[in-house]
Amino acid sequence: MDISSLRQEYSTTGITKDSLDPNPFKQFEIWFNQAFEAEIVEPNAMSLSTVSKEGAPSARTVLLKGYDEDGFIFYTNYGSSKAQDITENPKVVSLFPWLALERQVIIRGSAQKVPTSQSLKYFASRPRGSQLGAWVSTQSGHISSRSVLESTLAKLKEKFATGEIPLPDFWGGYRIVPTYIEFWQGRSNRLHDRITYELNEDNTWTLGRKSP
Repeated sequence: MDISSLRQEYSTTGITKDSLDPNPFKQFEIWFNQAFEAEIVEPNAMSLSTVSKEGAPSARTVLLKGYDEDGFIFYTNYGSSKAQDITENPKVVSLFPWLALERQVIIRGSAQKVPTSQSLKYFASRPRGSQLGAWVSTQSGHISSRSVLESTLAKLKEKFATGEIPLPDFWGGYRIVPTYIEFWQGRSNRLHDRITYELNEDNTWTLGRKSP
């Protein structure tokens, strides 16, 4: 198959600095709500890129589980490769690929752990199966076969047969505190709109435009 000819022409109305909210968090909420209303599959799915202390980049998809003017929150195993990277280098980039709307949002900043109380509140809201899954997986660790997971799950189901499942001490949230947010809108002839918000030292945001 010759994939060089695969091409999608974008035709959506463009964006300008004046058409976006001066507050990037409010603008993100507007676009996120529109992605949700458009019934995009997993609108809160974002690609998260990290870099190890050796400079090796990694990327994976995680789910956004909260956001406000303090940042963007996701949860993971603190023993995972992404968590190890963040420990060594907290600078991260996340990308929301809302391609059905011909849009992307890029968020660059630093990741920091959320308080345990916040992780506990979210963990308690998860389905019981997901709570057990957090206990089962030594995320990013090598296993000999899937049967290892299934055997561990069976044991934990028995262990936590009654009562609430406790929060694992190796599991919790991170908040991405942004210094740069970019709103990308597809346009015809590959002349896409890229409106940027960059954080200033006084915690105000400067809007700009980048060439596609």
